[in-house]
Amino acid sequence: MADSKGKSKPALPQDFDALRALTLARQSELPKRLAQVAEYALTHPDEIAFGTTTEIAAKAEVQPSTLVRFAKTLGYAGFSDLQEVFRSRLKDRWPNYQERLAALRQAHDPRSGSGALLDGFVGAAAASLQRLHKTTDPQAIDQAAEILARAETIYLLGQRRAFPIATYLAYAFAKLHIRTVLISNLASLGSEEAAFAGPRDAALAISFTPYTPVTLGLAASLKERQVPLIAMTDSPFSPLAPAASVLFEVVETDFAGFRALSASLCLAMTLAVAVGERRANL
Repeated sequence: MADSKGKSKPALPQDFDALRALTLARQSELPKRLAQVAEYALTHPDEIAFGTTTEIAAKAEVQPSTLVRFAKTLGYAGFSDLQEVFRSRLKDRWPNYQERLAALRQAHDPRSGSGALLDGFVGAAAASLQRLHKTTDPQAIDQAAEILARAETIYLLGQRRAFPIATYLAYAFAKLHIRTVLISNLASLGSEEAAFAGPRDAALAISFTPYTPVTLGLAASLKERQVPLIAMTDSPFSPLAPAASVLFEVVETDFAGFRALSASLCLAMTLAVAVGERRANL
C-alpha cells in the first residue's frame, strides 16, 4: 500500500496482538482523549467488539467523533474497520479446559507419549522467561524491593490463577523472617484481612486476564488508604495499574491454550530475595 506521495505504508494490524503492540508503541504521542480511548479499548475489548459507537463513547467518556479520530490516527479508514480487529479477536478467545484438552488430543499424537507434552510446556516456559528477561526493567525491581523492604507488613493479594504466586511469596517472606499477611479471602473476609494495612505497610497485588474483582477492589481500597502497592499483571492498561506504585507486566506464553506461571514465579522469587537482601542492610 502506498500513500499519495508514493511512499509505502506499513500494513495495518489485522489481529488484536498486533493492534495492542501498535497502540502501546504510539501511547506516548497520543493526545489525552485518544490515550483515554486506547486505555479503554485494550482493557475492554469485548465492549469494543459488541458495542455501538454511541455506547462505547459513553462508557469511555469521550465523544463518538473521538473514536473515529482514534481509529484514523492508527491508520484505519474509520472506527468500523478498527472494530473488525476486535471482533476477530473473539474467534481466538481462551477456550475452557475441556476445549483445550479436545484440541490437544487432535493435535497431539498419543504414540509420542507425554514427552511431547513436556517439550511443549518447557518451550512455552523458556519463551516466557526470555520475554521477562528482555522486558523487565532492573530499576523497577530495585524500586519495588525498596518499598517492600521498608514496609512493616507486606500484604499479598492474588486469587484464582494468581493465588499460587501469592502463596509462594508468603512462604518465601516467612522464611526470610519478613512479616506478611496473605489475603486468602476465605469466607469472603478479604476486606477484613486487609483492614489493618496503612501507609507504613506495603502490598503486592497479582492479577491476570480475566482480572479478579476481589483483587481489584482491595487494591483500590489500599490506594485510598495510601498503602504503597506493587502490581504484577499482564498489561500496562490492567485495572491494577492506577493503584500501582510499581507495575510489572508479565506475559506467559501458552502451550495448547494452557498457561503456566514460569515467568511470574521467577519474578516473585527475584522480588522475595531482593527484599530479603535490602532488609538485611537496613
